[in-house]
Amino acid sequence: MDLLERLLGHDRWATNVLFDTCAPLTDEQLGQQFDIGLESIHGTFGHIIGNIEFWTDSMQETEVDRPDESRARANLRSRFDRAYDEFERFAIAIRDKNRIDDTFTDAWGYPQTFGAILLHLPLHNEGHRTEILRMLSRLEVGSVPEIDHALWDFHRRGLAD
Repeated sequence: MDLLERLLGHDRWATNVLFDTCAPLTDEQLGQQFDIGLESIHGTFGHIIGNIEFWTDSMQETEVDRPDESRARANLRSRFDRAYDEFERFAIAIRDKNRIDDTFTDAWGYPQTFGAILLHLPLHNEGHRTEILRMLSRLEVGSVPEIDHALWDFHRRGLAD
C-alpha cells in the first residue's frame, strides 16, 4: 500500500465514520445552522460530495455540470460512494500511468497538476470533517468519534474495534 492508497483509504473511511455517527440525527439536527464553515452538517456533506464530483469531472476533462441530483439526506451516502469510487479509480489510474505531474485544464481554464488535486481533495475533505466534528460536539449528541490517520491504520490492520 503506497501513500496515495493510504490517503484515499483514510479519506473514505473517515467520511463514512461521520455518516455512521450522523445516521441517528434528526433532519432538524442535520440542518441546524452553526457559525462554522458551511453552517450545517447536511450542507457540509453535500459540499464534500460536490467537490469530489466537480474535481473528478474536471480532471477527466468532462462536463463538470452534473445533473442536479437530489440533495436529500437519503441520497448523500450513495452519492458519496459513487463519487468516491470514480475519484479513487481515476487517482489510482493516474498513479499507475505515472501521470501525477501531468497537467489538465480546470473548469476555470487554469492548468493544474493531477497531483495537486489528488492531494487537495482528501485534505479539503479533512478540513470539512473537522467542521462536522465540531458541529456534532455542539449538538451534544454523544461521543464524537476520532477519525485520525493512525486510528484508521489500526482499523485497517484489525487492531481496533
